[in-house]
Amino acid sequence: MNPDEYTNLERVEADHWYYAGKREFVRGWILRSRPPAPAEVLLDCGAGTGRFAKEMEAHCRVLVLDDHEEALRLLRTRFQPEQILSLEDGRVPLPDGAVEYVTALDVLEHVPDADAVVRGFHRLLKPGGLAVVTVPASMALWSDWDVALHHYRRYDRKQLCAHFPLEAWEIVHVNYTNVAVYPAVWLVRRWRSWFPAKSTVARAEDKVPGRAINGFLRWQFTRLARLRFPLPFGVSLVLVARRR
Repeated sequence: MNPDEYTNLERVEADHWYYAGKREFVRGWILRSRPPAPAEVLLDCGAGTGRFAKEMEAHCRVLVLDDHEEALRLLRTRFQPEQILSLEDGRVPLPDGAVEYVTALDVLEHVPDADAVVRGFHRLLKPGGLAVVTVPASMALWSDWDVALHHYRRYDRKQLCAHFPLEAWEIVHVNYTNVAVYPAVWLVRRWRSWFPAKSTVARAEDKVPGRAINGFLRWQFTRLARLRFPLPFGVSLVLVARRR
């Protein structure tokens, strides 16, 4: 991401319904699907500011991985040096089967070869280990914001599942999330594409709404993310997979 995106993220992510809600439901899926023991290890890939990983330290040991200098600067303020990893020759510097959990929150859309990244997850996980990923959904929502965030794609359910072949993974859960705000997000993004010179709409992710609205949006986000029956669309996708 651009450096100013990390500044925006650090400023709002503690309370903003989208970021706080995403951390809450990912943590919930981990605790429901494979409750961690204190000695087990979670690797958070593309850790960004490190807030999610820091919250997970209450449940297990944590390692953080990032390659952006702005992210690494923020991670150094929250973690010990031995917890912070960067790629070495395109490879995570850990042995095979080193961790019990891998998380990648809005990461796969940033890489040109997501299949290779998921194969890396498989290498790092012990058999029975858990991967939890979130990605932006629906190319109908593609906009200048995706360009600013250096996205290669937005996903549908089938595309995301294709990265996790069944001979290597057991898919525990996959579903759209953030369904309730989809119509509003679609309208705002279409307006920006149709009338770029007139659009003064700020990104919803850059400002924490009022307390009541923020609370409601976080509630719907986290509750819908727990649903197990297939939802037809959403702004995001979450996938939980167990390594075979």
